[in-house]
Amino acid sequence: MVDTQENFAAVLYAANDLRVEKRPMSPCLGETDVLLGMRSVGICGSDIKYWAYGKCGRFVLNEPMVIGHEASGQVIAIGAKVKHLKIGDRVAVEPGIPCRQCRLCKQGRYNLCAHVQFCATPPVHGNLCTYYVHPADFCFRLPDNVTDEEGALMEPLAVAVYSCERGSVTSGSRLLICGAGPIGLLTMMTARAMGAVEFTITDIDDHRLEIAKKYGATHTINVTGCSSDDIAKRVVETLNGEKPDISMECSGSDLSLVACIHATSTGGTIVLVGRGSLDVSLPLVEVAAKELNINGIFRYANAYPKALAMLTSGSIDVKSLVTHRFTLQETEEAFKTAASRDSKAIKVIISCHEEKE
Repeated sequence: MVDTQENFAAVLYAANDLRVEKRPMSPCLGETDVLLGMRSVGICGSDIKYWAYGKCGRFVLNEPMVIGHEASGQVIAIGAKVKHLKIGDRVAVEPGIPCRQCRLCKQGRYNLCAHVQFCATPPVHGNLCTYYVHPADFCFRLPDNVTDEEGALMEPLAVAVYSCERGSVTSGSRLLICGAGPIGLLTMMTARAMGAVEFTITDIDDHRLEIAKKYGATHTINVTGCSSDDIAKRVVETLNGEKPDISMECSGSDLSLVACIHATSTGGTIVLVGRGSLDVSLPLVEVAAKELNINGIFRYANAYPKALAMLTSGSIDVKSLVTHRFTLQETEEAFKTAASRDSKAIKVIISCHEEKE
């Protein structure tokens, strides 16, 4: 049995109060659970919001919480009824656990389950720790050609896969992507793998726009100081009067969301990937007149197998998105780096072992 005294975890007590400390493991390994030795954990934008502000959207940190949800691990022990995994397997961890019993779960839309427990969403603890217990059916075995870091990046890749599905991306699609952060970049890479052919990306950071060009963005636009009308006009001008079929709002900017409504072609689709204000003023008459489809996403459902297939086949390369690496004991510095624009970080990965990958 693993020594529970050697379980370290990154615990967020309040905004700007993150501590790495010894913490007891779950005392019970259920018959359908696995005990994981955690390997790689990525820092997500939502993690940064909890760290910086103590909240993310409607979720508020009211008590200490282990942070982290983009993760891979190695199976250390298995419950009696676990058949598809064995000790030593490396796995990607899908961090949302639904009730499996409600109507939405049985329809396959388990991400919308009212009782879902999602890692590092208050009050549920996350997995940036040495050891972690998780239901086996939400662990996906990694083949030898997929690294621990890639396994951790399956979580944001699943967001991109689900977003492209919600946007009905297909061969020949032309996309506007607002936001050149990790989700925006992964959405572009996923859309390309699905056959999309043109990508216009907006952001307020020239460095990120340059990165987007390296990953195949057809057009990049710095929208610093622009109104929603300005953004839309610049998009249409850049496309020589044409408009994108599908717009993906990945920045969490209300201005960008309104710009998507103005810029998207009649009959097109807008996908709300980022999270802006809780109460946004939208030109709904234009939405109706153009018969635009506005599709929300909440995390993802049934996307991990597809994300894993993309990584295994090599159709998407996520490794080069990792710009900074830290150990578990360096978690505070890792968060500072991920939050700093000066660091030029794209994806920050924390190794839950002493050595870095």
